[in-house]
Amino acid sequence: MHTPWNGAGRRIFLQDVGPRDGLQMEAAFVPTADKIALVDALSETGLAKIEVTSFTSPAAIPALRDAETVLREIRRAPGVVYTCLVPNLRGAERAVDARADEFNLVMSCSETHNISNLRMTRAQSFAALSQVVALAVQARVPVNVSLSCAFGCPMEGDVDAQVVLEWAARFLDQAGVRGVTLCDTTGMAYPTQVAALTAAFRQRFPAAELTLHFHNTRGMGLANVLAAIDAGADRFDASLGGLGGCPYAPGASGNVCTEEVVHALELMGFDTRCNLEGLIAAAHRLPALIGHPIPSQVAQAGPRQLLHAPPADFLALRERALER
Repeated sequence: MHTPWNGAGRRIFLQDVGPRDGLQMEAAFVPTADKIALVDALSETGLAKIEVTSFTSPAAIPALRDAETVLREIRRAPGVVYTCLVPNLRGAERAVDARADEFNLVMSCSETHNISNLRMTRAQSFAALSQVVALAVQARVPVNVSLSCAFGCPMEGDVDAQVVLEWAARFLDQAGVRGVTLCDTTGMAYPTQVAALTAAFRQRFPAAELTLHFHNTRGMGLANVLAAIDAGADRFDASLGGLGGCPYAPGASGNVCTEEVVHALELMGFDTRCNLEGLIAAAHRLPALIGHPIPSQVAQAGPRQLLHAPPADFLALRERALER
């Protein structure tokens, strides 16, 4: 009998993108020392990968203008990959100098979104990012490519799965590209769609490292994670506290929440190697840093196993109940 929700010890790799994807959306500048301390705390929780920062122009993303300092001064835990977003050759050079373990390159599967977000056509983005891949090969830095709007574009609507797979193929044909992330940029994905695209990707590129990046914009984040696992995925981006978002989904919630995903998967028998208590403690740091509450329900309510004392007058209540 098929039991998709019985993890049976199956290994799932969790990658936290909060220090980059989460903090870049925040109005408040988080001090450099606090960013470093946050990444250091995450490094102790068993995550497979942490997206530390972005080497985008400081003028474009002032919240991450301290990228070099943060990446250089974090404590690097053995076995953790410290990745960063690299938009162009200049960003790649900065990332190499700061000792990035991996470059994460981004372009959209949607022409409209790519032009709106990156000011380039998809072909222009591919040509520019191919130069970054070549530099990464020279520097011996592995590359991951994140394909935005893989499950739908907020301006065009549905995106053909074959378009997504063809862009993945063009990148994976290049030496140095070891993985692709399929991104649900504005939370348009739904479980049956996720399962179909994940299975098609796995069938076509069995040797590639596949990551799924979901947003919880419409409350389907965890359901999409489970659908992807059932279709063969084992690697997921998530954001501490559920931070993040997209300017094309104003007011929407952010990425799937790291501690919520870990909480659910561990209860179902999957092996995330993550310390939930440590993740919740790290999430509790966030409100003071960003100046507002976080979406994480697990951080607010605690894990399922967190028990509470009965009412102070419980013994008297029991006695009265037994007297009836």
